[in-house]
Order: sequence, then C-alpha cells, then structure tokens
Amino acid sequence: MKQVRVRFAPSPTGALHIGGARTALFNWLYARRNGGSLILRLEDTDNQRSTQESAHGILEGLRWLGIDWDEGPDRGGPFGPYRQSQRLDIYQLYLQALLDAGAAYYCFCSPQDLAEEKARALKAGGDYKYSGRCRCLGKEVALQRVRDGYPAVIRLRAPASGVTLVNDLIRGAVEFDNSLMDDFIIAKSDGWPTYNFAVVIDDHTMDISHVIRAEEHLSNTPRQVLIYQALNWELPQFAHVSMILAPDRSKLSKRHGATSVQEFRDLGYLPQALLNYLALLGWSSGTDQELWDMKDVIPLFSLDQVSRSAAVYDLDKLTWINGHYISRAEPGMLLEEMLRSERVQAWLSDFTMDYLLAVVELIKGRAKLIPDLIDAAAYFFEPVSGYDAKGVKKHFAREDCAELLQAGLEVLSADQDFTLQSLEAALRDKAALMNVKAADLIHPLRLALTGRTNSPGIFEVAVLLGREKCLERIKQALEWIEANRIINAANTYSQLQ
Repeated sequence: MKQVRVRFAPSPTGALHIGGARTALFNWLYARRNGGSLILRLEDTDNQRSTQESAHGILEGLRWLGIDWDEGPDRGGPFGPYRQSQRLDIYQLYLQALLDAGAAYYCFCSPQDLAEEKARALKAGGDYKYSGRCRCLGKEVALQRVRDGYPAVIRLRAPASGVTLVNDLIRGAVEFDNSLMDDFIIAKSDGWPTYNFAVVIDDHTMDISHVIRAEEHLSNTPRQVLIYQALNWELPQFAHVSMILAPDRSKLSKRHGATSVQEFRDLGYLPQALLNYLALLGWSSGTDQELWDMKDVIPLFSLDQVSRSAAVYDLDKLTWINGHYISRAEPGMLLEEMLRSERVQAWLSDFTMDYLLAVVELIKGRAKLIPDLIDAAAYFFEPVSGYDAKGVKKHFAREDCAELLQAGLEVLSADQDFTLQSLEAALRDKAALMNVKAADLIHPLRLALTGRTNSPGIFEVAVLLGREKCLERIKQALEWIEANRIINAANTYSQLQ
C-alpha cells in the first residue's frame, strides 16, 4: 500500500481563514492516523497578490494551532522547493512534454479576439467556451510565432465528448460532462502556470497520495484529471470537504465577524478550543462527545465520518468550548496569551511572574475569553478606582455598612496567620459576635477589595492581595462611603430649602 502523503497548500494572499485551518487540520489528522506525512506547500504563483507577510502569517497561525508538518518551505524535504514560485523550471519541463506530445498547444488569441468570440456566443443564446481556433495551427507555424515574439498561452487539448469521472472519498462518484469544458489554459503568456496545471505537477512530483481540500475545488478537479491523463500519471485519491456556512447558511464572510485564525486569537480564543471546534465542523466521532483533545481524535479520524453537508458556524458553541479550555489550562499557557496585551505587560514591571501565575490560577474558572481573564485579574494589579453600581446600592448604601467594613478591617488587621482558613474562621467568629450573618461582612468586604460584586472566594482574594493592600482598600472604601454620605446629605438639605 502506498504511503499516505497529504498536503495543505494555501495561497499566501491573506490571513489563514478558519476554512483553511480546518482543511489543514483534517489533513494533519489523516496523516497522523495513517502514519503518513503532511506536506506544507505555498501556492504563490499569483504574484500580484501573494506576499511574504501573508506566508509568514499562515505558518505562524498553523504553529499557534499546534498543526505541524513534515516537509515545507521552512523545513525542506526531498520533494522541494515547497513554494510554487521556485518551481518554474519544473513546470516548464512538463509543459514542454505536453507540447511535444501534441496534448497541448500554443494559443495566440488576443483578449479582444476572445471577447468577440464570447459576445457572438452570448448573442446566439449559447454558453461560451473557447472555440479552439488555434488548435489546428501547425506545430512549426506556432513555434515560429513564439520565436517572433507573439504572446501566447498554452492550452490543453480537452476531449469534446464523454465524461470525466472523479471518485471522491467523501462524495462518491461525480461525473462531469466534457462537452461543457473547453481547451483550458495551463500556462499564461508570461510563462507562469495556471493553478490547475501547477497543482497537478506539484501533487504528482511530491508523491501526494490523497488530495483533501475544500469543496470549492471540486469544480476544478475534472480539468486536473485531464492533465493527469495527458501525462499518463496515476491519480491521487480526492476528498472534498464541505463548506463552512454562517448561521444564516450563507457563505461565511467578514460581515459575520471573525473569519481568520489571527482574528480568533486576538479575540481571546485558545488554540486547543479552536482546533476542537474545527474538528466538529464536518466530522463526527459517532458519539455525543463535544470536548476533544486532538490526540484522542487521531485514532478515530476517518474520511468516512466527514459529512457531505455544509457545516454551520456557531460562535456561541466555540465560546463555550473556549471557556472549558481556559478553566482547565495551565496558568503559564494562559499567561502567555495574556501577555500579548500591553496592559498585562505593564503589570510585569511591578509584580513577579509567580504572583501573576497565582492570580491566573485563582481566576481562570471565571472567564470564557482571554480578555475576560485580563479583566477578572485587573484588581490584583491595579487600584480600585470605582465600585459596581448595583453593589453600592445593595451593600454600601446600608446604614450599618461602615460598621460592617470596620469589623472586616479589624479582622484582617488582627489575624496573625493571614491564611485562607484563619481569615474565614476569624470573620465568621466576628459575625457571630455582632449577631449578623457572615455574608453581611463578606459582601461589602468583597466590594471594597475588588470594586465588584463577583470574584473568587473573598478569603482567597484577600490572601493573594496581602494584608497591606487589603487594609488600604478597606480604608479607601470607608472614606468613599463617608464622602458620599456627606454629599447625599448636602443634596437632601438643598432640596429641602
């Protein structure tokens, strides 16, 4: 049995789209499941739109996701180069072979000639395809025109009748009517190959066994099959993965929000969560399980379980999955993502790495996105500059609030150990002495220490903040309460006058 060799071949004309990332993931899973190799190839023959920045972004996006490859432009390998722009000599070799065999020919029709042909066809009420007017030019005549400097493309001689069959591992047998195809261009007048030609040459010379790619390429496949046949080459096995649609079942686009891996990273999604979600878009394990580590997916992955139907994108589900991964992630990994924020980088100048890690460990169960995590951590590193309005109304507006906070201040001042257990015991004892519920002390204390009504356990928060900062914040809250009472009293007096 031929060794499994699959490839991910993006065009570096933009960011790594999540559809492309899913294609890369399915290729990676198939290669790892079958003990094969994943080849990364950059299809950069569109020299007007391809950029080094896009190429770098695609590689970085794959690395961030944790999708590795065995051969590629950065790793080398026995079948390189792995950039199409560096393979022009290889393409010329096979173009010449097709010309010599009479399977391809030079076409000298100008854009104006083709436009006139198309206009006549449309006027006659038919569908347009190239007439083949240069098909019968003698080989010597054509060569002389090329030598004389006439611009020419190269076209493949396509059959005018019959069908081209594509046996797809996901979609089954798909037939294409040859009468609907024309003698299509395989090399442009500047000598650069077209996509359909270059991809065939690359896949064959790189010994690709399975071409797993997006559904949108299915319409290109019959032309590629004709090129394989013209060169008397064995076909790889094809598998075309369904599209990812927006919630309204339209094509996913910028108007639906983030569409690239980089955008999802910037929004605060983790690579493990995005991979998990992408695996579920079109593949089924046969179970109801939704949370997957990729190492557990590898032994189960099969193209038989990839759906023919389009997958519908669901941001809420992705966010739920992300929250799961954040709550279970190592603090160091979360901090690495958080440090992409300048706000978090600034914290490092005043606090130790150990302190940051301790904070992340305490709060990670309270966030679904990395920005949520940063926001939840802020009061550990930044002064409390205000108080939650609902919390103020519920807790700070109580007549006995100052008394309750003062009691909390006394507990935190007097506790010698300042541990989770000692603080909780001392505060509950204090509440019993005052004949109030422990919650009556805890809630205003939480608001004073964090500025919020929601946080991790207040004793964990207090221990991590430290005695000095806790006392400072309680005193600040007491001053704020007193100042606002004076203001409120003054306002009431003025209204009575």
